[in-house]
Amino acid sequence: MKVIVCGAGRVGYNIARQLSLENHDVTVVDSSEDNIRSVNETLDVQALQGFASYPDVLERANAADADLLIAVTQSDEVNMVACQVAHSLFNVPTKLARVRNQSYLRPIWADLFSRENMPIDVIISPELEVARAISRDLVVPGAFDTIPMVEGRVRVIGVRCNEDCPVINTPLRQLTGVFPDLHIVVVGIIRDGKAFVPSADEQMLAGDDVYFIADNEHVPRAMAVFGHEERQARRIIIAGGGNVGVFLAQLIRDEHPGVYARIIESNREGAERAARRLPDTTVINGNALDPTILEEAGVAVTEAIVAVTNDDETNILGSLLAKRHGAQRAIALVNNTNYSPLITTLGVDAVISPRSITASTILQHVRRGRIRAVHSLGEDFGEMMEAEILETSSLAGLQIREMELPDGVMFGAIVRGDEVITPRSNTIVNKGDRVVIFVRPAAVREIEKLFAVSLEFF
Repeated sequence: MKVIVCGAGRVGYNIARQLSLENHDVTVVDSSEDNIRSVNETLDVQALQGFASYPDVLERANAADADLLIAVTQSDEVNMVACQVAHSLFNVPTKLARVRNQSYLRPIWADLFSRENMPIDVIISPELEVARAISRDLVVPGAFDTIPMVEGRVRVIGVRCNEDCPVINTPLRQLTGVFPDLHIVVVGIIRDGKAFVPSADEQMLAGDDVYFIADNEHVPRAMAVFGHEERQARRIIIAGGGNVGVFLAQLIRDEHPGVYARIIESNREGAERAARRLPDTTVINGNALDPTILEEAGVAVTEAIVAVTNDDETNILGSLLAKRHGAQRAIALVNNTNYSPLITTLGVDAVISPRSITASTILQHVRRGRIRAVHSLGEDFGEMMEAEILETSSLAGLQIREMELPDGVMFGAIVRGDEVITPRSNTIVNKGDRVVIFVRPAAVREIEKLFAVSLEFF
């Protein structure tokens, strides 16, 4: 597939890197000479300097032969015009655009992006996607990542193993014997900043970040086995009253009954704007790094602080300060990935990466048509995918151990009718099954080819 990525910032770079690793033909366009130099030096892609909305620039990028254009520059307007030019002049079949300004996305303007007006096939709102990710994490307290799949019947959980974790130093193959009601599949471990798919003889160690897959009904039991029995937060402080903070407060109001949020926003105009959008939510104008303001927000009786300002340092320090003054759990939005290995050791319970979330959302749409759901795990760790086994599939009727799958692929769950099955090596996959699989980056393209022939992704 030939893909043009407009924008070589954090998100664009990440998408280009991922698609390049999968051997797609990728061209990156950016107006910044420094960004283009970085792309040329580190990625196996074509890189062009220029404005992505200019017809001559897209012509040089061979837009006439492109299958997909992904517009993720810093400008909403450039992204939209790039998609329009790609459609009108070069007939690019599929166009995705990142749009931040919520004025464009109001329901009353829904026809703006129709094929007759401005033909953009998929609109990605990073702020909304980040808010949704945080809202999901609030459902499973103690997890640093939670991803619902198969209409929420299966969850992918990321959890840290602390010193008191009951399953540390236990070989994975023995977990079922030690905890017979623990129906999970461990698909990945991150240890000392390095991620790997564990073997059956691997042991989890204190300090490991572990990804596992479980039936949604079994998640509370699984979390208890990992030493996490935190209660779901009922009182939440949101530091930052921008779009992310407001969206999160709205999601909490609409999707989490009995949960109450308060917002702290340092900018007076921003606080007033948030208060107008959330008339039923308390909005405090003040600095989240001020203990007096935290006290006014009720930090001493708050189960969770969610720091989503536009400043990484404020989010990190505000989270730690809130925990010192009584908050039980801290979630921080951090754009600079260089901070990630350090943050959790300081006491921040979960780190939210807008870059990873946005890239994951875009990749899901890139693969749409064969893949129902795609979620990225960690930085370049791998992807969770969901598919349905068809009658014509070469995998139907086989035990998992009989399948000729590439390295780096692991079955995590099988949904058969009303039953969620924890797969083992002798588990037989039947037609009509919906499967959740983990795929390392190097195996993604191979899996796509295999499934394109034998599986109908939907």
